Amino acid sequence: MSSVSALNSLLGSSSSSNGIDISSILQALTGSTSSGLDVTTAVDAAVTAASAPETAWNTQLTSTENQVSTLQQIQTDVQNLDNDVQQLNSITGPLASNAVTSSNSSIVSATAASGTALGTHVVTVNSLATTATWTSGEFASSSTDLPAGSFTITTGSGATQTITTDGTESLTDVANQINGDNLGVTASVITDANGARLAIVANSSGSASNFTIGGSPSFGFTQPVTGTNASLTVDGVPISSASNTVSGALPGVTLNLEGASAGTPVTLNIQPDTSSASTAINQFVTDYNKVMSDINGQFNDTSSGQGPLAQDSNIINLQNAVEQSLNFVASGSSINLSSLGISFNNDGSLSVNSSTLQNTLQNNFAGVQSFFQGSALNGFANNMDQQLTNFLAPGNGAFVVDLQSMNSEETTLKQDITNFQTTVIAPLQTSLQAQFSKAETELQELPMELKQINQEFNPNSSNGG
Repeated sequence: MSSVSALNSLLGSSSSSNGIDISSILQALTGSTSSGLDVTTAVDAAVTAASAPETAWNTQLTSTENQVSTLQQIQTDVQNLDNDVQQLNSITGPLASNAVTSSNSSIVSATAASGTALGTHVVTVNSLATTATWTSGEFASSSTDLPAGSFTITTGSGATQTITTDGTESLTDVANQINGDNLGVTASVITDANGARLAIVANSSGSASNFTIGGSPSFGFTQPVTGTNASLTVDGVPISSASNTVSGALPGVTLNLEGASAGTPVTLNIQPDTSSASTAINQFVTDYNKVMSDINGQFNDTSSGQGPLAQDSNIINLQNAVEQSLNFVASGSSINLSSLGISFNNDGSLSVNSSTLQNTLQNNFAGVQSFFQGSALNGFANNMDQQLTNFLAPGNGAFVVDLQSMNSEETTLKQDITNFQTTVIAPLQTSLQAQFSKAETELQELPMELKQINQEFNPNSSNGG
């Protein structure tokens, strides 16, 4: 509306016997008697009114983003639970692991691989494997020049290397030369209160790695330790080992020799690793409870009444799947969740009675294995794994498909908002800015026009009449 049209509209209702009320006209057009039109506020108000579709899209976008982040968290928690049941179903997992107890671990300890036959074995350690070591005579320091001469290093295979000095090399120089020759030995300089010595040590223990040093006596080499094999008997069978870590004497068992037993036998008992099994089962319960908490949170959100995924059918399907999995009965197994000390809570979560679980593991470990793994990996763990895979499968899992749909919707909303801003809001803002700026200019000219009009209606006003 032009300033003249505005005035024409106002004049019809604002005239009085005392003339035109100039203040009322200014206030009607500007909203203030002391300032012009607020262009920025006017433009912002108009743009806000025109942005109703974008406001709705932004609300929908926020909702979709919340759904995506919530579902991604649930997907992660379900994946953790699935990892747990896969471990419980694994033939090399915690239900297949073994523990080895030793009657004297200061003499020999051991570890047993998954699937190793259970039983008791007797080990007698006659002597430990040793590593060949030679040391030189003492010199003033590591940088002292050595006498001119040479010495040889002969390895267990018969290979010989000659080390020569011309009177300018130090112990450090000789050590570096030996280490660079890859002789199967390592040289270093040892310094103490008496001076510095060159120490040469075989890279591995045992008689095959023993080596000799010959040559000039001016270097003063002696051999404090000769490389020898460990000597032991396992269940009465003599064993010679180049290392104090002995593999192969017992299938699946690694012996760690710590000392000689002076003819006294040490008893090793291979049994199921109930500690690892207990940890795995408790982890399963913990992660199961996290999933149930995620599900419950969609329907019992105290802040809004419902969570972002309360209307997502996959959440109901997940709840049904995990709860039904708990009712699985392993064929031929006398073990169930209750006998493992696992009980149900009112909110759908689980609790573990540690004493009951430990007692069952110690007295019926085979039954626990049978419950979780079945006769052909078709027990409780595999059943739940299959249920969860329906949601987690990379190609067509319910979560994957759901997230793809949500991400697509999110992308579309963002594009709609961008397009709306570009094609509608930005041009509108530019147009309104120009229109309201023009109106402001006209309003700035209005006082002069009003003065002229006032003089026409009140010709005596200029004379003070």
